[in-house]
Amino acid sequence: MSTGSGADSAPAPDTHDPRDTPAGPAAPDRTARRSGMFSSLKVRNYRLFFTGQVVSNIGTWMQRIAQDWLVLTLTASSAAVGITTALQFLPMLLFGLYGGVLVDRLRKRPTLLFTQSAMALTSLALAALTLTGRVEVWHVYVAAFATGLATVVDNPARQSFVAELVGPGQLHNAVSLNSANFQSARLVGPAVAGLLITGVGTGWAFFLNGVSFAAPIAGLLMMRARELHAVTPSPRGKGQLREGLRYVAGRPELLWPIVLVGFIGTFAFNFPVYLSAFADDVFHGGAGVYSLFNTLMAVGSLAGALLAARRGTARLRLLIMAAVAFGALEIVAAGAPTLWLFALLMIPIGLFAMTVNVTTNTSIQMATDPAVRGRVMALYMMVFLGGAPVGAPIVGWITDTYGARVGLATGGAIAALAATVIGLVLARVGNLRLSVGWDGGHPRMRFVPRTTDGAGSNGMAGAPAPVPAGAVGRGGTHRS
Repeated sequence: MSTGSGADSAPAPDTHDPRDTPAGPAAPDRTARRSGMFSSLKVRNYRLFFTGQVVSNIGTWMQRIAQDWLVLTLTASSAAVGITTALQFLPMLLFGLYGGVLVDRLRKRPTLLFTQSAMALTSLALAALTLTGRVEVWHVYVAAFATGLATVVDNPARQSFVAELVGPGQLHNAVSLNSANFQSARLVGPAVAGLLITGVGTGWAFFLNGVSFAAPIAGLLMMRARELHAVTPSPRGKGQLREGLRYVAGRPELLWPIVLVGFIGTFAFNFPVYLSAFADDVFHGGAGVYSLFNTLMAVGSLAGALLAARRGTARLRLLIMAAVAFGALEIVAAGAPTLWLFALLMIPIGLFAMTVNVTTNTSIQMATDPAVRGRVMALYMMVFLGGAPVGAPIVGWITDTYGARVGLATGGAIAALAATVIGLVLARVGNLRLSVGWDGGHPRMRFVPRTTDGAGSNGMAGAPAPVPAGAVGRGGTHRS
């Protein structure tokens, strides 16, 4: 099935704005911020995609809970649950970059039809084994690994396809609504899974997840190909993986946000380790308190995603500020003396965590040539998703050795320090300096150009973190 009508690559947004410094790009499409929180849903193709994801994401969260519970029931081993999770993430760590190369060579819609169908069949096979009483733990391991293999291609294809659905002007809003969609499912899916597991068994949770893939598949089939902002697939060639890595390495506006997400994902996003330790060892509350912490964080994450959709821009300056605030709040939460204060802090922590997530995702997509977007998004997702499994043993050892408060404070300090250092690096790359002054009787700090020419001195009040001149151009102009 074709994803378009022979259209050439859709151009990336023009990032020039006279109010910005010569060293840095402007925020993409400034009209987006006034277009409404749900403006991208006016696009029919995206509305179909979004609706399908609502159903599928709930099913995905149901399967996550049911899968872990089934493994625990079969083995009575937490280590076996960890192995299942590792097997699901392992393909992304091993083959994530190759998945990005493949995505750039293929049309996104038929690729997603294949990956979504593969994941549906995997869930239905696991459901059949469970409902007939023949399931063994190795079946779950194989299903987790197979799902991970499909995700290697599905994840970058899905991330890149959003730009083809809405175009550059609505990309930030669409990415934000996708995150809100996922967080909403996070509030519903586990609850439904719990009812199914206790009422009729884990097999029905797997079955319903398999059936839920019918919604995104139907949405993909109903889309109007002529309305897609189609990107011409890259021809097969040698060295495309190295080309993608060189592309990122030569662009600070891509490289440094990915590095920042790597630090945060590895050391600060390991909430299963931190929150379970606080629930059990610090506040002695058990599973109910752990669930409360996760629910409140999901509420904050949903609010962060909706605010990002309303904001309509993706500035790197906002990314740095949100990352610093996220790390600082983790440090504050580490010292919270009471359970309820700690629980309430989960809301702003979730909000700033989602702001980091959405801003990074959107700014990377907006600054990337569509011809290499699959490879760039694969690298981003590999770093983001791969960081937690790598960091979990490290933060787990710190938490076990020195206590939950020290573990959480360490993660927050690393996030805040990494954001500060990377913010200064980006400022230096853009030839900026820190200016401290007074505005209306209040102190104000901002980065301003070191040279005060007409264009540069006027724009830094609202400019994003800087990048070298010409680093981001229109789609189709960059080939590494």
